[in-house]
Amino acid sequence: MSNMKIETKCVQSGYTPGNGEPRQIPIIQSTTFKYATSEAMGQLFDLEASGYFYSRLQNPTCDYVAAKICDLEGGTAAMLTSSGQAANFFAVFNIANNGDHVVSTSAIYGGTYNLFAVTMKRMGVEFTFVSPDCTEEELNAAFRPNTKAVFGETIANPALAVFDFEKFAKAAHAHGVPLIVDNTFATPVNCRPFEHGADIVTHSTTKYMDGHGAAVGGCIVDSGKFDWMAHADKFPGLCTPDDSYHGITYAEKFGLAGAFITKATAQLMRDFGCTPAPQSAFLLNLGLESLHVRMERHCENGQAVAEYLQQHDKIAWVNYAGLPGNKYYDLARKYLPKGTCGVVSFGVKGGRKAAEKFMAALKLCAIETHVADARTCCLHPASATHRQMNDEELIAAGVPGDLVRLSCGLESKDDLIADIAQALEQV
Repeated sequence: MSNMKIETKCVQSGYTPGNGEPRQIPIIQSTTFKYATSEAMGQLFDLEASGYFYSRLQNPTCDYVAAKICDLEGGTAAMLTSSGQAANFFAVFNIANNGDHVVSTSAIYGGTYNLFAVTMKRMGVEFTFVSPDCTEEELNAAFRPNTKAVFGETIANPALAVFDFEKFAKAAHAHGVPLIVDNTFATPVNCRPFEHGADIVTHSTTKYMDGHGAAVGGCIVDSGKFDWMAHADKFPGLCTPDDSYHGITYAEKFGLAGAFITKATAQLMRDFGCTPAPQSAFLLNLGLESLHVRMERHCENGQAVAEYLQQHDKIAWVNYAGLPGNKYYDLARKYLPKGTCGVVSFGVKGGRKAAEKFMAALKLCAIETHVADARTCCLHPASATHRQMNDEELIAAGVPGDLVRLSCGLESKDDLIADIAQALEQV
């Protein structure tokens, strides 16, 4: 469906039923799959044939949905994972191992920062964090001979910094490494990172793609554009024989289009087992079918709330890239012309205590750790998702202690503003 509009892809991509087959994707709720001969199954274990033998690696329901997301992003191969955290871990660990280095923007989700700065550091992968607003000189200075990737978020959660694709892609490719971008907040409806130089895209499908708080999940999509063999010395895992699969060299056997995802499935999913459930994939697909409709409403509500807050005398500051004068306004217009997302960050005058009073007075907007849902929710990140960071790290990540994150759902914007207004009266 490569020539179809993205609205049509949201509804139709990934699964095409044959004559008399189910119109909705079937839920293949089975751990294993039967074969007539050992030879037939052996071909699957040798990666000489396509098919299914155990759902820890692949499942038809999950693959239907991964194919839809792949088409939405304009990629060549994709895989679902059990969470967005698993997707980011697999995307990086697939090419960066013990003794390697990765450059990442500092304005990323707190859980991802902890994954990189703490957990993967214990595994021997070191990260250098740079400001999303760094100069080209500062960015290039962060690279090392053992750097294997660059990582960023299209729209940082919750800092809402807009990623400068051109700057980071130029640096990554000049140093012979791929650019990995988490596109969760924008979704492919509002931004397709491959069109701006990204090589690998990840998602927490738990957010806008699911859209209803029903199922945790993640996805990795490969653009099929990065030439691994041209930098074979940097990526031995893809460009030299894999002894655990009878000496297969992924980049040679599966080419640019399939090497990265095949290796992530055959090695990492096999060994770590961050397996998406078929039922969760089914629910995700239901969300994807309305993604294009919902994103327009999320952006409309986010814009309206941001404009209201900007004029309120009890609000210290508002961060929303759709507001003229915002530091990321021009980048948003360049990379996200349809709109950014429904998430607005702001500070209530009076700091942390004032923000807590405001949140406690909300009636329609719920205090939750979740975001990018059909229902409006609110969070104080310094007390929740980013509480593992110290004050300096919070500032570097663009998450000051007084920041309130409001994720505008699909309700009436008038009702949302009314709830915000009455809560501010209590401050």
